[in-house]
Amino acid sequence: MDLGLTDKVAIIGASSQGLGKACAMAMAREGANVVICGRTDDVLTAAHDEIEEVGPGECIAVQADLCDPHGQRAVIDSTIAEFGHADILVTNTGGPPTGPFDDHHTDDWDAAYRLILASAVGMINGVLPGMKKNRWGRIIAITSQAVKQPVDRLILSNTMRAGVTGLIRSLANELGPHAITANSVLPGYHDTARLQALLGGAENYDSVTGDIPLGRVGDPAEFADMVTFLASERARYITGQAIAVDGGWIKGLL
Repeated sequence: MDLGLTDKVAIIGASSQGLGKACAMAMAREGANVVICGRTDDVLTAAHDEIEEVGPGECIAVQADLCDPHGQRAVIDSTIAEFGHADILVTNTGGPPTGPFDDHHTDDWDAAYRLILASAVGMINGVLPGMKKNRWGRIIAITSQAVKQPVDRLILSNTMRAGVTGLIRSLANELGPHAITANSVLPGYHDTARLQALLGGAENYDSVTGDIPLGRVGDPAEFADMVTFLASERARYITGQAIAVDGGWIKGLL
């Protein structure tokens, strides 16, 4: 199936590793030009070189912290300077600290807001003028399975990612007349450095797989396939959705 991504321009947040990098790799294979970003130069450079090998399009890497409006602007400005606009935005960041409510102070909540919700707002603001002008756009937020079924000890993430879900659903209503879709994708437990850090190593994956009907953690590439489809021309009638890629972990009907 031709997804119609050849020569499209995609910005993927926090894409030097993990789910973000997997999304950049998948879109590059489909012929998209990709803009990746991360905070650590050597990790970002390695990701850039790997992505350039898999697709015919161009990959540019921008060292930036998306918590900072200056970092957001650097990614947007680099994209416009190189390609003139962005067709696709995948909002994504790392996760905030774990722990129960009583462990977190005002500064922790402020930092989590900047990391997850404010960064998404800033990046969306940056790409919308070009998308509206071209009457074509895809906004995809990577959130979490926790927006539908909260995970214990992830109260900061549970709260802020739920806010992103509300943002995306509202944008779907506003942006539909401009032929721009907005969706969120909810990762479950995938084999990433973040999951290993949360569980104390890959050897502890069995502590969560018992609650997953498919009986295993996901491969980041499996998650990236959904994001890439939603970014494509084939998904032009899908908007306002929150789609889980979690092996069946969420047990609710909606």
